[in-house]
Amino acid sequence: MTPSPTLSCQQLVELVSDYLEGALDPHTATLVEEHLADCPGCETYLEQMRQTISLLGTVSEDQLSKPTRAGLMAAFRDLRPPRP
Repeated sequence: MTPSPTLSCQQLVELVSDYLEGALDPHTATLVEEHLADCPGCETYLEQMRQTISLLGTVSEDQLSKPTRAGLMAAFRDLRPPRP
């Protein structure tokens, strides 16, 4: 019997958006749900993300000013780990 793979909290954080959008494959979604069942901190984080999405709604790209869009793109680019 091999142990089932688990996700770290950092990995879960990286997958939350796809999880909430239903964009994960079934295996990865199950790993996320197993992690959430055992990690109150990540469960709280997921709920905060749900509340944020609910409160903010959806903003389309054409609603953003050029400086705002550029700032967001730079912020998200900085969050990604460098590729090997």
